[in-house]
Amino acid sequence: MSSPDSPRRRFGAFGTIAIVAVIAFVGGLIIASGFNLTPFGFAQQRAIPANLASTTTASAPLTDLSNGFVSIVDHVRPAVVSITTETAPRVQRAPQGQVPPGMEDFFRQFGPQRSQPQEGLGSGFIVSPDGYILTNNHVVADADKVSVKLFDGRIFKAKVIGRDPTTDVAVIKIDASGLPTAALGDDGKAQVGQWVLAIGNPLNLDFTVTAGIISAKGRSGSLRNLYASQYAIVDYIQTDAAINPGNSGGPLVDINGNVIGINSAIASQTGYYSGYGFAIPITLARSVMDDLIKYGRVRRAILGVSIQDVDPAGAKAAGLKEIRGAQVGGSTPGLASPAQEAGIQAGDVIIGLDGQAIDHVSQLQRLIRMHKPGETVNVSVMRYGKQLDFKVKLAEAPNDEQVANNDGGQTDSATSTYDKLGIAVQPLSTDDATRVGLSAGERGVLVSDVKAGTPAAQKLAPGSDVIVKVLSPAPEHAVRGPADLQQVLSKLKNGDVISLLVYNGSGPAKGTRVVNLQIGE
Repeated sequence: MSSPDSPRRRFGAFGTIAIVAVIAFVGGLIIASGFNLTPFGFAQQRAIPANLASTTTASAPLTDLSNGFVSIVDHVRPAVVSITTETAPRVQRAPQGQVPPGMEDFFRQFGPQRSQPQEGLGSGFIVSPDGYILTNNHVVADADKVSVKLFDGRIFKAKVIGRDPTTDVAVIKIDASGLPTAALGDDGKAQVGQWVLAIGNPLNLDFTVTAGIISAKGRSGSLRNLYASQYAIVDYIQTDAAINPGNSGGPLVDINGNVIGINSAIASQTGYYSGYGFAIPITLARSVMDDLIKYGRVRRAILGVSIQDVDPAGAKAAGLKEIRGAQVGGSTPGLASPAQEAGIQAGDVIIGLDGQAIDHVSQLQRLIRMHKPGETVNVSVMRYGKQLDFKVKLAEAPNDEQVANNDGGQTDSATSTYDKLGIAVQPLSTDDATRVGLSAGERGVLVSDVKAGTPAAQKLAPGSDVIVKVLSPAPEHAVRGPADLQQVLSKLKNGDVISLLVYNGSGPAKGTRVVNLQIGE
């Protein structure tokens, strides 16, 4: 983990402003240490002159609004939690191919490098009396230990039920009962300009409340840079309620006291509040939460084609009078494309789904997300001046694009992590496989990282071991990429043993060997 200003968490530009996730990291850096708290003076109270008494009538609406805020806070804040995460030191070695040829032995003498332990701070809110809590994926990702502090001061150890990098939503649970809960609202009814409150733990200031309005809805654009996955759903609520590092995972609440979003990111040049905050719509978060709790993973329905917002030229080419819709690109090689199988082509502009007009990509993504894999939807497209309608049976997104039950999944464009085993792996190209000594046609995944303190740390060598096959549970399963390993892991539970055929192309361990690892040990 790193500070909010580090390259890892400073994502793409928002104009000239960086978009950053708002979790506070304090491993070696106490963010609040440079945060000056300045007391404000209070003028002595005076009696209101008689000739000004009539002005108090005009202030009645403000008093009502103030009392409304107080009532909301009294109702919601007990359900807000402070989340602390700890990440143990990790053993890392540069993957093969990143060391200059002929220098392997020189670099090998220095041995694996051990990172420093890190601590992170974030927020969340209780959604059930028995301890289920909604938060952000980036708050708990890679954490070895998660602790939750309640508003009443109690502290619990939390279990990560599941997390989904494609929506930045995670569910954790504490062992408690009779807890206060936050009511989940409907962000679809929220309007730009209405009042909202953000509650969380910014800058180590627990259970802080800020107020503002909804500045915009359906924000995506540069916010897509927060995600590596092609299946990411980017459809944020924008607010000017102050959000800072540590607010991540906390609720954005409407004037009725209902949660309409999860505070997740800010637009900032410094990593601190600059007037723009972003929250994940609660209807999207709730559907992800339901999947994680019910299935232990996110069952994501997809059309199986790439899409992008329509520009003026695209709208004109499609024969649209308005600039709207989602333009179809291509499909992912090697993956089934239900849309293309139904007859939808590259260049088509999707303008409707089940009779609902489509204005932009994020709207289409959210509507598809409300469906389950295998369901059929009616898709309307414009194809160079002609409207066509298709019935598309939705497919399920590949498992290696998601993380649930700490099984691991894709964390960036090249690396997949598997918390159950305590390892991270990278795809091995044909050239890489040949270089490390695998025979023609053999492939595998390179172990690029191993968590200290796990069985894998004693049995797998980062940077040199290649997992080529799962021997058990039966049947044997060739590992040609991260998805093959994930497919097996998704079916295993704590206590199960997985047997791996591992190849090492250098040193005394050169050749293949069998490595047995117990899940969750």
